[in-house]
Formats: sequence, structure tokens, C-alpha cells
Amino acid sequence: MRFLLILFILLGFPALEIFVLAKLAGSIGWWLLLWLILAAFAGWTLIQEEKMAIFGRLFSSLQSGQPLGYAMLDSLRTLFAGVLLIFPGVVSDAVALVLLLLPRPKAMRTGNPAPEEIIIEGEWQREEGKKLGDRRDM
Repeated sequence: MRFLLILFILLGFPALEIFVLAKLAGSIGWWLLLWLILAAFAGWTLIQEEKMAIFGRLFSSLQSGQPLGYAMLDSLRTLFAGVLLIFPGVVSDAVALVLLLLPRPKAMRTGNPAPEEIIIEGEWQREEGKKLGDRRDM
């Protein structure tokens, strides 16, 4: 059953793209070709910029003490949107735009709070003749 579902999705998505492209080409005309070229260029640019931005995101996550998974998932989402924009089709472009417009995960504060001066009060006394770890008199 799972195999048939995966096969249906893999074959249905390109068929849906071709159907939507044929309908839009009949109504819009050559403007659709311009849209596909610009979308492919935008996807390529998005991928090229993300190749450099991923290192900044990872470094920023390391410095702030956040999990690296959020930075990686955000970069993966952007790369996937870029690939969908390169793929010719209107449905894939719409899915890519939805991926790009989803809100980014908020920064979680997992690091230690800012250090403050903490004073622990107590009393102590030094006992001469006892060594550290000597437990004979206990």
C-alpha cells in the first residue's frame, strides 16, 4: 500500500505540473515562459546565496548556544525551495514560495544566563592532621 502511494505521488506530481502548464500556456501565452525562466534564475540565485549563508547560520548557532538542527533545517528548507523553483512548473513554484514564506523558528534560549555575582555564605574550619579522603574516624 505504501509503495503504491509513493508511486502515485511520484507520477502524479509531474502529471499535475504538465496539466497546469498546458492550461496556463493556453490562457497566458508566452508570459509563462518568462515566468519559468525568472523562477529558475531566482532558484539558482537562492541556492548560491544559501551555500555561503549556511556557515554563518551554523556559526551563529554555535555562539548563541542553540541547537545546530534549527540552522540546518532552515538552510535545508531554503535549498529545497531553490530546487523547486528551478524545476519547471507553476505548482512547484507555489510550493517553493510557501516554504520561503513560512516563519523561521524562533531562537530558543538554551544557553546559560548572564553570569551574575553569586555569593554563597557559609562557615568552614581547617582540621590539621587529616588528609583528603581519610575516612578512618567516620
